Amino acid sequence: MSEFLPYPLISLLAGAMVVLFAGVLEERLGQGRTKEALSVIFIALALIGCLILYKDVTSQPLGVMVLSIGAEPPLGACFEIDLLSVFMTFSVVFLGLFAVVYSFRYMEHDTRLAEYYSLLLLMMAGMVGVALAGDFFTFFIFWELMCISSYVLVAFRRELWGPIEAGFKYLTMSALGGVLIFLGMSLLYGMAGNVNFAYMSVGIDWGTAGVWAYLAFILLFLGFGIKAAIVPMHTWLPDAHPEAPSPISAMLSGIVIETGLYGLVRILFVVFLPNAVLLPRGPETFKYVVAVFSVLTMTIGNIMALLQKDIKRLLAYSSIAQVGYMLVGVASGTTYGLLGCFLHVFNHSLMKGLAFLASGAMVYRIGTRNLDEMKGLGHYMPVTTMALAISLLGLGGVPSTNGFVSKFILFGSALAPGVNMWWLTLIGVLNSAFSMAYYLPIIIRLITKPAEKSSELKEAPILMLIPMCIMAILIIVFGIYPRPVLQLADSASKALIEGLQGYISKVIP
Repeated sequence: MSEFLPYPLISLLAGAMVVLFAGVLEERLGQGRTKEALSVIFIALALIGCLILYKDVTSQPLGVMVLSIGAEPPLGACFEIDLLSVFMTFSVVFLGLFAVVYSFRYMEHDTRLAEYYSLLLLMMAGMVGVALAGDFFTFFIFWELMCISSYVLVAFRRELWGPIEAGFKYLTMSALGGVLIFLGMSLLYGMAGNVNFAYMSVGIDWGTAGVWAYLAFILLFLGFGIKAAIVPMHTWLPDAHPEAPSPISAMLSGIVIETGLYGLVRILFVVFLPNAVLLPRGPETFKYVVAVFSVLTMTIGNIMALLQKDIKRLLAYSSIAQVGYMLVGVASGTTYGLLGCFLHVFNHSLMKGLAFLASGAMVYRIGTRNLDEMKGLGHYMPVTTMALAISLLGLGGVPSTNGFVSKFILFGSALAPGVNMWWLTLIGVLNSAFSMAYYLPIIIRLITKPAEKSSELKEAPILMLIPMCIMAILIIVFGIYPRPVLQLADSASKALIEGLQGYISKVIP
């Protein structure tokens, strides 16, 4: 059953070890940039690995590949990859490349940089492993790898109290989420007799599962909801994201919380929804639970963002609202809705990643996150300000940005025949319009003429500008010509719903 190697995962895990070893050598031999160069090389290899996986999986008749680890499923662990796995893996590695290049200058004054780059690669490897996992055992191992490395990165600047407090809060909340996921997994294991996703989909007697099925869903929803920052399980995020170094904030908001959403979507559409018709009001229950939390998440996220004076804290609450928009597509339960969800996952990784990198560049220059003290900063940092403005307009869903494309699909999915959630579309559109009430004032404050000039302020370093400019250009390009990413997201959504039988039959002969 072994058909492929998880090339991106191998590259990232190997890179983490090599970078750490290179850092030790640098400390003994003197200063150098070997660890930074190696980080970029291994991430580039992971991107090439994504292309190889895409080519391999599209060449398969069922669009699925399996790699057994030890015994064959269901006894052994396995990686099971479809186009959704490839899409998520690419999103992780793509944003990671920008974050690493940006870190060259942003982190140059910090110590323990070998540990920093190694942990960043391990966090990416954890997310990639989650995307490729074909069973809960493999999933949980890489889930914990992602979580543990991200805890340390949030608290990386341990000489400051803020990151330590935020990291500990993140650790506590995320550990609780891990326990809930483990309990939900245990219930499914008790009903199915194994932890393989495909076997769980067909091995549970859903006609007699009754309350246990709902309890397993609740536990998993709460567990994944903590990582995805779904309201009211979001309380760790507004502290963790602002206190982390800006490249890590970009990764956390841009793709880590979406990995929690991926876990929820994978389990919901592989295990629960295909069998929900055998439960009393099962399909309606699962979908309306997601819809209600979608409304809560987008509304609370936007309201709280409006009240913030700390730019990174504002962006953190904005990420919560964006997760609410993604849940609209999940609640629809359709291929079209998931197309919008996955498209927004990628688009949001670019937009919010850029927003955190641009705001981080401003903090890097002026040493404060207070928006009131950033007035007129655009006159000294025009390129950074332009990049931040593009990201904020994209997050607000302004036409000609990629955020408009994915929001159009997301909100339209709730109006599709058979979904009958027009109210969800209305609330989503109103929330998206409301978000401009805090995006536009940021732009206006930055471009307002300063009361007095400062000769000390200047544009961000070139190595920080390069990834920001590329991301800003991509936001516009994919807003005007979204077809390449749209096709990938469409393939990912179809792999999850229309390709489910192929996903199952690849493991179960």
